[in-house]
Amino acid sequence: MGDVYYKTIKKITSVLLFVEGIKDAAYGEMADIKLEGGNIVRGQVLDSRNGLSIIQSFGDTRSMNLKETSVRLTGSAATLNVSTNMLGRVFDGLGRPRDNGPPIRSDEQIEINGSAINPYSREEPSEFIQTGISTIDCMNTLVRGQKLPIFSGAGLPHNKLAAQIARQAKLRSNDEGFAVVFGGMGINSEEANFFKREFESTGALEKSIMFLNLSSEPSMERIILPRLVLTTAEYLAYNQGMHVLAILTDMTNYCEALREVSAAREEVPGRRGFPGYMYTDLSTIYERAGKIKGRKGSITQMPILTMPNDDITHPIPDLTGYITEGQIVLSRELYRKGIYPNVSVLPSLSRLMNQGIGKRSTREDHRNVADQLYAAYARGIEVGNLIEIVGEEALTESDKKYLKFSSEFEGKFVSQGYYEDRDIEKTLELGWDLFGALDTEEMKRLKPEQIKKYGKWKDAQRETD
Repeated sequence: MGDVYYKTIKKITSVLLFVEGIKDAAYGEMADIKLEGGNIVRGQVLDSRNGLSIIQSFGDTRSMNLKETSVRLTGSAATLNVSTNMLGRVFDGLGRPRDNGPPIRSDEQIEINGSAINPYSREEPSEFIQTGISTIDCMNTLVRGQKLPIFSGAGLPHNKLAAQIARQAKLRSNDEGFAVVFGGMGINSEEANFFKREFESTGALEKSIMFLNLSSEPSMERIILPRLVLTTAEYLAYNQGMHVLAILTDMTNYCEALREVSAAREEVPGRRGFPGYMYTDLSTIYERAGKIKGRKGSITQMPILTMPNDDITHPIPDLTGYITEGQIVLSRELYRKGIYPNVSVLPSLSRLMNQGIGKRSTREDHRNVADQLYAAYARGIEVGNLIEIVGEEALTESDKKYLKFSSEFEGKFVSQGYYEDRDIEKTLELGWDLFGALDTEEMKRLKPEQIKKYGKWKDAQRETD
């Protein structure tokens, strides 16, 4: 430790250094890797046994050689200087400023390898977060303290959706003390510029903190970045009493970096080459979201991942779905129809939805409207599939109404503008307007008193008659 540099490197792989003769190296301990020209690259201890330490490099190892490269352990774990001065700033994957601003000076220095929230200390999520997006607010409601991922595919506008959520998300009761911590892993320069431009031009950056790792930068930074995001979010939430929305994109790039480290360590691979401990590793990220009893603040998490080949059974979305409380699934079919946001409501789910809606949170008819929309849209999709077999002439009048409903649902309810911020009342009214195309006796999910109160189309029907 200290100023002792070890030149006993036995092997260097694409991301790892195997160093002999280091005693008492601690898991997660940071290291300085000194190159032949005197430059320093940061690293971290991944394993230490039988006098051999495995150190993960956060820089390019191609310029390293066994004779001239040396390693020094710092004696401390990775930490991050945190402060409210970070709001409005942009950092890289190691927490260094990338906006030409000064480094963060603070007495608050926190280890980034935080722990999952103890289940006993968790407070049950219950407050509605309004995103301004109808398919989320009405049918897959985001609740403060929830982990609600977005499952997307290559080429779909998930980054656009993430930027819109970051810009529009707010608490209905009180939007003071609300912040967004955004983490981009392995994104290209075009995507990074898009996020910075959107956050700056809309004023969202003032209440946001951004961490960006580009695809051209070391992949190992992707292992560190989500932990920087959550460490910052925990400081704002539990030290400053703020309500924080943490957005992480793309978790697929994070898992690819995890697989790269596992392969370099020559570990026995699990499903599709990913490490067998990927579930545990992902849980150390996802389970840092929530509310803690006795603390004012909260962390709500929206990880975004692209499903390889649009396969929802792939290990990354599969394991993510086990840990989180639902998922928002983006549809390639809706995207091809030109519908934005292309949220496929039928496979989407928010398991905590019922805890954040109702008379005191949104409106008393919220659950019933969502259920009726689900039922009618699912029936319309079934009818659409049936046409391919029997033809449209074989449909009943009721079938034709549901077919029309599904089309209008996608065109009016699912589809909305990128800068269109719908409040929950507007969203629910859109739902009620769509119900006018259906027969009242088939609205099994709606209560008669709700139909009488909110079914304005009934009055219009009476006037027509």
